[in-house]
Amino acid sequence: MKEFNIFSVWFINLLLLESSSCAGDSSVVNPCCYYPCQNSGVCVRFGTDRYECDCTRTGFYGVNCTVPELWSRVRLMLKPSPTSVHYILTHFHWIWDLVNSSFLRDTFMRLVLTARSDLIPSPPTYNTKYGYLSWESYYNISYYTRLLPPVPEDCPLPMGAKGKPDLPDPKVLAERFFKRETFRPDPQGSNLMFAFMAQHFTHQFFKTNHEVNGAFTKALGHGVDASNIYGDNLMRQLQLRLLKDGKLKYQIVNGEMYPPTVAEVPVHMVYPENFPPEKRLAIGQEVFGLLPGLTMYATIWLREHNRVCDILKAEHPTWDDEQLFQTARLIIIGEIINIIIEEYVQHLSGYLLDLKFDPTLLFNSRFQYSNRIALEFSHLYHWHPLMPDSFLIDGDEIPYSQFIHNTSLLLHYGVEKMVDAFSRQPAGQIGGGRNSHVVVLKVAEMVIKESRATRVQPFNEYRKKFNLKPYTSFDEFTDDEEMARGLEELYGDIDALEFYPGILLEKTRPNRLFGESMVEMGAPFSLKGLLGNPICSPEYWKPSTFGGETGFNIVKTSTLKKLVCLNTKWCPYVDFHVPQNEEEEKPREPSTEL
Repeated sequence: MKEFNIFSVWFINLLLLESSSCAGDSSVVNPCCYYPCQNSGVCVRFGTDRYECDCTRTGFYGVNCTVPELWSRVRLMLKPSPTSVHYILTHFHWIWDLVNSSFLRDTFMRLVLTARSDLIPSPPTYNTKYGYLSWESYYNISYYTRLLPPVPEDCPLPMGAKGKPDLPDPKVLAERFFKRETFRPDPQGSNLMFAFMAQHFTHQFFKTNHEVNGAFTKALGHGVDASNIYGDNLMRQLQLRLLKDGKLKYQIVNGEMYPPTVAEVPVHMVYPENFPPEKRLAIGQEVFGLLPGLTMYATIWLREHNRVCDILKAEHPTWDDEQLFQTARLIIIGEIINIIIEEYVQHLSGYLLDLKFDPTLLFNSRFQYSNRIALEFSHLYHWHPLMPDSFLIDGDEIPYSQFIHNTSLLLHYGVEKMVDAFSRQPAGQIGGGRNSHVVVLKVAEMVIKESRATRVQPFNEYRKKFNLKPYTSFDEFTDDEEMARGLEELYGDIDALEFYPGILLEKTRPNRLFGESMVEMGAPFSLKGLLGNPICSPEYWKPSTFGGETGFNIVKTSTLKKLVCLNTKWCPYVDFHVPQNEEEEKPREPSTEL
């Protein structure tokens, strides 16, 4: 019996030696490809087939970080689900009327900000090159950061260890699940004023460098810096500036201020080769000549900057051009953040809690005033289903063929008529799939290809990261049976569904713009980026930063309506929501009183 035991030990050791000598064998699967570490635990590979989960500060322990610590157990028992929280925040008007009119508004707003922002790591963690923490990931700001590391390169399947050996053709995905059949308006009432703001606002920090494979960004700033107004480098900024009284260059057409042409300001702009030079407008963002809605917003912000400069000069006659410009830019950045939080994000959320832009709410909290734009944030923000089938302006229906790269529309109709038209025309519903106009369908294909090149982890892994329950089937993921069967046919497993198709095709919340994941993932990125801006820090958030109380009040009291109506001859209907009552439908009398 003793001899048998000795022989058994010798034989087992021999097998172990043989297996270790085959460490380079392609049949050995990286255990991290199974995403075993839960609750934000970090998977670290040892040897060829062993891993450990680092559960540090996750609130969990165990082999896979699945056993909650005492306080985590209590928190999980008491914490309502995202669905329950959303329901509470979007129902019970009488409760929220009470909250909004009392000190409780600040308390709830602080909770919203901290709960959302805590989900975004600061300093940044990963990038596409490194699936582990590195100095390069932190220091090299030419990369987008990453919330989750890339899918390991040595995984047996494209999305890890589940799904099919080949991912579906992006063109097939776009045609079957993204392409619009019939325009489906957003049930929340979003309009084209909202849609164009989404594009204009985000293109100051979403500037993917498509010439380099690896999720690089051309944006020098990683947040709200108004580079879409002033240019993203000093040379472009100086070319756009008048260099007098702090103002930007402009041209006067029919007595109104518009961006100058490239003949006057020779900055690089993206226009078709045969496009007339006199119609090429010079704007901070080089692609904003693409859509009249973007040139409209560029014109409004140009006028607002120069208006603010006049106010600052009247109060500070000793200031030179540089100080007037730099202070006006800070005021403009403050106005942007205020409008985005109190009106744009407010509309997106559908919350009955009145959101409030008040940086002092975080002054006593653990909060870092820095931000890095994440690749995942850039991908999820491709909201092209918002675009309609055609554009309705002053009684005219304009097809895409006459809308794209047509700057003359802005000069023909004027800012007032365009704002009024875009505020009244419904935008499309983003979530649920099958609502992207054929003109923008290639964008979906591009994002899917980019996500594969950068090895973005599966959709369900991001659900877990944002404390959402992963889907167990395609039938649970979508309420469209045909789509569920089609996705199952192409992907094979719900755990292999890609991030971008997951975000865009997920069933929408009842009467909402998109599904649960878009809100629960997008909001943390957005609020962290907005409140992480330097002007929101204790060092900056004071009157002197903005030239005194007058400039400070411009920031704190800014609204979309003021932005438009203080810079137009008459005040059109302006909102991120289509008119909700007869009063809004009526034509407005010319007025600049606000």
